[in-house]
Formats: sequence, structure tokens, C-alpha cells
Amino acid sequence: MPSAGGRSGMDLIFLRFLFVVLLGVVCFVLRPLGLSGWLSAAVGVLAACAVIIFEQRVRALSLRRLIGAVAGSILGIAGATLFCLVLRSAPLAESTSAALQIFVLLLMTYVGLLVGASKGDLLNPTALGMVFSGERPHRHEAKVLDTSVIIDGRIADIAEAGFIDGALVIPEFVLRELQVVADSTDGSKRQRGRRGLDMLQRMQSNATLQVHIVSDDFPSIKEVDLKLLELAKKLEAKVVTNDFNLNKVAQLHHVEVLNINDLANALKPVVLPGERMTVLILKEGKEYNQGVGYLDDGTMVVVDHARRMIGRSVEITVTSVLQTASGKMIFGKMDENGKGAETARPSPVEIEH
Repeated sequence: MPSAGGRSGMDLIFLRFLFVVLLGVVCFVLRPLGLSGWLSAAVGVLAACAVIIFEQRVRALSLRRLIGAVAGSILGIAGATLFCLVLRSAPLAESTSAALQIFVLLLMTYVGLLVGASKGDLLNPTALGMVFSGERPHRHEAKVLDTSVIIDGRIADIAEAGFIDGALVIPEFVLRELQVVADSTDGSKRQRGRRGLDMLQRMQSNATLQVHIVSDDFPSIKEVDLKLLELAKKLEAKVVTNDFNLNKVAQLHHVEVLNINDLANALKPVVLPGERMTVLILKEGKEYNQGVGYLDDGTMVVVDHARRMIGRSVEITVTSVLQTASGKMIFGKMDENGKGAETARPSPVEIEH
């Protein structure tokens, strides 16, 4: 079933096509400039295409630039009108005077449009009244969510707690990716995709959150991550993710990123070398005779000489802590006696005895 964003996009394409056809038919019937019927229709179609291109450029403008462009155009037209009054009283041929007046009008309007748009960022729309207060979020207020952070689910809790301000923007191409994951034949992927869709539904049902699904797409770009960055540039927004690689690529593209893992790491209790803790050894490590366990928050703990203690909780002393953007790792060693604090399950040797 097509989404609301997809239907609105199709409606817009239909209206544009209808506009091109109608202008072509009108020019074919009226034949402006004394041209033949089909030539007049072609001119009408070209004029309609030019209007559509202009409309697309105007839609991409921020509210400040749009206000600046309109104000600049009005001032340009006003200046051209005064100049044309002078031309009318000048001793010039009627055709020459008319051509100069049209030229001055187009020139002043064009210059006013460009100058007003370029200086529009200096304007403050909220100072013009409440009409513009909800038109578009201020710079960097919108947050574009990627697929990984939606599936992760912590963004819903963070947003509901009020730590994320502004609108939460979900592109249509991210929704399509989520749907593909949710329809996967792999059970794990399917569960993750459905969890992401549930998280989106949860955020949309929260009246305190501004969740916007946008249909903006970039057909020339195939990678979803690069599309996200282009959309963030277009909306002057930040990208919210927990993807380490996307974080690095965004820095290269000069796009601001909010990494959920960075926030989680910042909120974790500080563990210092020399502290003691109890950890359950779950598996062997990559290096010889290492054991690996996890804290309640998912932090990996690597313990030297703990391979024989798999399945037991042991007392360790922290030797070092490695903090990275993708997470935290704690390294430790067992007490000298090498005994576990408590037995989680009997070892294979004990079962045999």
C-alpha cells in the first residue's frame, strides 16, 4: 500500500504534467507571436517546463531565502517602475522606449531576486510575527534518523525524555530499507526490522514528538547513507545514528552527527584502573588464555588467564579501560588465588567427578 508521502509525490507529478499539457494546448489554440499551431504548442511546453524548474528551485529554498527573494523582487520592480517613468518622457522612438522598459523591468527584478535570496539568511522570520513561527525549524533543529538508530530503539526513550529537540525526520528511503529488513527470510533480520517499525509507530503516537516522514530522494545516489547526508545538507539538519562508519563519513562531508553510542558511553559509570568488580566469564578471548565477560550494560570485559573459569563469576582487578566511539572495553586480571567468587554452573570436570 503506497504511503502518504508517495501519494503526494505522484499527485505533484500529475499536476505538473497537467500544467504542461494545458499550456501547450492554450498556445496551440491562441498561437501567440503569429507562430504556427504546433510551433506555438512547443513554445508553450518549453515555457511550462521552465516554470516547473523554477518552482522546484523555489521549493528548495529556505524560508529566509524565500522571504529575501520576494522582498528583493518587489524592490526591483518598484525601482524599475520609477526608471520606466523617466524613459517614457525621453525623446526616444516608441519601439525603442518599450524595449528599454521591458529590459529594465527584467533586469531590476532579476537582480533584486538574486540579491534578496543571497542576503535572506540575515533575516529573522520569527520577528515578522507568529505566521512564520512554525513554518520551518531553525537551523540544526531537525534531526534525520538513520535505519540503525531506529532499529536500536533507544532514540525513542531519549526523545520522550526530552533530550532531543526539534523535528525527527525519517526519509522514505529509510522506511523502504526498514520494510526490506522486516520482510527478510532471515529470522533475526526480520525481528530487527519489525522492531524498527514498532519504534517508529511508538514515536508517531507520542503527541509531544514532531515526527515527519519526507519523500525527498536522490535517484542519482544509490547508497542510503549518502542519501541521508545529502538530505541533512538540504535540511541543514543533524544526523542521528549509532553507525560508526556513517559517523566517520559524515565528518568528511561536514555534516553534524549525534551518535547514540557516544551518549551511552558518556552516561556509563566511570571505571578506573585498580577498581575491583565481579564478572561472569562467558567465553574465551581472542588472545591465549583470555576469558571474556560482559557487564549489565553490555560493556565487554577481557580477563587475562581466565579461560579455565568459563561459566564462573570471578573477582577481578581492572588494569586498563579502552574507550572508543563504538563502545568501551575493560581489561582486568583475576585475584592471585584465581578462585571464582561464586559458581554459576559446574564445570565439565566437576560433572565427571
